[in-house]
Amino acid sequence: MAGVAGLCFTPPSKLTCVPAGCPLGKSLFKPPSRLRLCKVPRGGWLVARFGSGGYKPRPAGVPRRSSGKSRFVDSDYDQALDLDRIQSPSVRLLDEQQNMVGIVSKGEAIRIAEDAELILAILSSDADPPVLRLFESPDYKKHKYEQLKKKRVQMKRSAANRMDTKELKMGYNIDSHDYSVRLKAAQKFLKDGDKVKVIVNLKGRENEFKNIAIELIKRFQNDVGELATEESKSFSERNIYLILTPNKAALQKVQEQPKKETSAAAEVSASV
Repeated sequence: MAGVAGLCFTPPSKLTCVPAGCPLGKSLFKPPSRLRLCKVPRGGWLVARFGSGGYKPRPAGVPRRSSGKSRFVDSDYDQALDLDRIQSPSVRLLDEQQNMVGIVSKGEAIRIAEDAELILAILSSDADPPVLRLFESPDYKKHKYEQLKKKRVQMKRSAANRMDTKELKMGYNIDSHDYSVRLKAAQKFLKDGDKVKVIVNLKGRENEFKNIAIELIKRFQNDVGELATEESKSFSERNIYLILTPNKAALQKVQEQPKKETSAAAEVSASV
């Protein structure tokens, strides 16, 4: 076990260090284990097995690929540099200035990058054929930064465009005060750009008042007015609800009205 140090397993199991070039036989151990810290000798492989599944040995120095199922993910892993993701034998290659080199084999693209001491990165793995580009080290860092910046902007936009659904529950015999509270809440949610789901719960013998619950839902929709449009509704037994979506045109008018009133008041004060 020379060259291997700082090991911790849960539960305890065996670990074998196999020199490079040595063929691997059957599984080295059966009990499931987890390797927390290890040191691999140069030119060798650290062979471990997790559970009863097979394990393919990985040469020393090769980064672990990111996987949603694995708890051990290399934080330095760069998907754009993982050329093993490219299954196509040919690729479309761009040079450092983004000029088209042409369609070449994957191996030829790798050879060109190694000869010029450049970074070969994947721009589009879904294209036919996949698109790769050559980068100098500073340019690739700048490219990664710009891609990360674009991703953050897209996430912010998607978050801004995403609608949340707010639920408001009422009884069929709700009093006027509680009704007005829910109506004001619905109007506020709609103005904020959220959907509103109005629910009237009926339990047991309350189903006898189903018609009253339906009329209550219709009244609520009428009181909300142009602020919302109906997305869906259900008047089935014990499942009476209405989903309202913000009416963008009506909301825009509501937002513009205070601005006009403010400008009009400013003109009057100026004339006085």
